[in-house]
Amino acid sequence: MKYKFVEDPGHGWLEVQVSEIDRLGIGGQISRYSYVNNGRAYLEEDCDFAVFMAAKKSKGEPVELASVYQENTPIRNYESWGSL
Repeated sequence: MKYKFVEDPGHGWLEVQVSEIDRLGIGGQISRYSYVNNGRAYLEEDCDFAVFMAAKKSKGEPVELASVYQENTPIRNYESWGSL
């Protein structure tokens, strides 16, 4: 499956459907440094990205990334994952 990796000048996030995080059973492992908006999670690149990738690998599900650069991404203004 192809996922969007969004980068701005200071950080990056992997865009994933919240339902997929639920399916993988990793919601409790996602930090407050990731964000959520309209049913999509934006997993921060330092820890949460790795949690997601490990879960996908353990299920034998391949991941393909498409990088997108946004100078002024709105992601930083979304709700924190921990506020769910």
